[in-house]
Amino acid sequence: MRLTPHMRLLLSTATFAALVVSPTSLLGQAKPAPPVPAQKNPPVGPPAPQSKHYPILLLAFGNEPNWSVRIGLKGPERFDRAGYPPIPLEPAEVTYETAADTWTYHAKDSQTGAVVAVHLSREACTDAANDTLSATPPLGGKYSFRASVDHAQIGSRKGCARIATELFPKINNQPDPEEVEEAKKHPPVPVSTVTKFQSPVVFAYVNTAGKIVFKRGAVTHIIGTEGSELAVSHDGKRLLFTHEEKAENRSIFLYDFATEKSTELLHGSVRQAFWSPDDMRFTFLKFVDGKWQLWLASISAPESAIAVYSGDVSSLQGWADAHTILVDDASQLSWIADDGNILLSFPHKEIYGEVFGSSSSNSIRIHPANPDLLLISAEIPNPPPGTPKDPHMGGSIGFGLYEILSKRRTMMTPPNMFAQGAEWSRDGLQIFFTGQEPGKSSAVYRIFWDGIGLQKFVPGTQLVVGQ
Repeated sequence: MRLTPHMRLLLSTATFAALVVSPTSLLGQAKPAPPVPAQKNPPVGPPAPQSKHYPILLLAFGNEPNWSVRIGLKGPERFDRAGYPPIPLEPAEVTYETAADTWTYHAKDSQTGAVVAVHLSREACTDAANDTLSATPPLGGKYSFRASVDHAQIGSRKGCARIATELFPKINNQPDPEEVEEAKKHPPVPVSTVTKFQSPVVFAYVNTAGKIVFKRGAVTHIIGTEGSELAVSHDGKRLLFTHEEKAENRSIFLYDFATEKSTELLHGSVRQAFWSPDDMRFTFLKFVDGKWQLWLASISAPESAIAVYSGDVSSLQGWADAHTILVDDASQLSWIADDGNILLSFPHKEIYGEVFGSSSSNSIRIHPANPDLLLISAEIPNPPPGTPKDPHMGGSIGFGLYEILSKRRTMMTPPNMFAQGAEWSRDGLQIFFTGQEPGKSSAVYRIFWDGIGLQKFVPGTQLVVGQ
């Protein structure tokens, strides 16, 4: 059959269309590939890391007595106890026991080096009567963790724990590199944990001219008679002081702030008067039979003073309570009742340790609210490196805290300074002392009981607090 031109064109188009086939169509028409057999033992990768430090940002706490430990991102940061300064902690390793769901956070007491361990277990806890740091404790007092802390010097405490992110600063996981470098160049200044304190409104001291200054609020009196061994009454209205004369004769004077008059109470070989807590009596030392003895007198009838204790006393350290006087001798510190009976004694070696040396110029002050906490000012025969030394004697002087029950001792002396005559504020949160940097004049300084917040208070020496 003869093909016309039109028919030949249609046949060419059909042949071209049959050759141009989509890849999808071709694949759809191909036979499926055989399946790849699965591997019987696939390679095992390393186990996913599990953090031992969980949970974080915790507050462990307990009662009777009250205590708390803050656990931050690196571990335990601070150990707080009622009536004592906070203890800064240095975190160490963390141990986690999966089966028991318990954690042990190891740390070190930054001030004494004592070993500390905080134990947590994930279980309901009601041992603590209340979380004193939380405004809204859980109903029924149930917390998520049981906790305990072991301090090598202080002992063990038991209680509960909870998540406490509100007690910690906000965490920035990606700090600005410039801020990091700036922080390295200028480390942050430590901030004291003491926020609610009361500066004394009544106090006395010896100014740079050697005169006694007695201050009540905004009113200041300068007493004409020179003196030392100052003692302000608890009501802040009167002042006892010792005036030294020739041939070792002394007088104990009473100064009344309202009348601005000084009255001689006793004369002779007497010194170091202290008010009783009710301001009705005072105790003092009197030299009799070749030794200093403890005497007691009524403020209204000093001539009727009586001997309380005939032992050889080196110095008085104030009143422990309404009927007990703290007395120091050559070898021990004693609590003596106002009837002369020795109630308690501790050898100097136990209180001073290897740090302080025994001297009649030392002073020991009991904390206003915690009889277990002593403030010690004493000579330091072998000062640590970096501590200024007396060019003539070779030793130094400083002050520190001592806990009678735990025997824990912490140094409080600011670096590069001689410090003596430390006294508590009435609220027990501040310490006032006479400090002197090498080559400079003495002045009265104040520091908080956590060792932070040092500042010059007044130019002078021997400050004592009334109110």
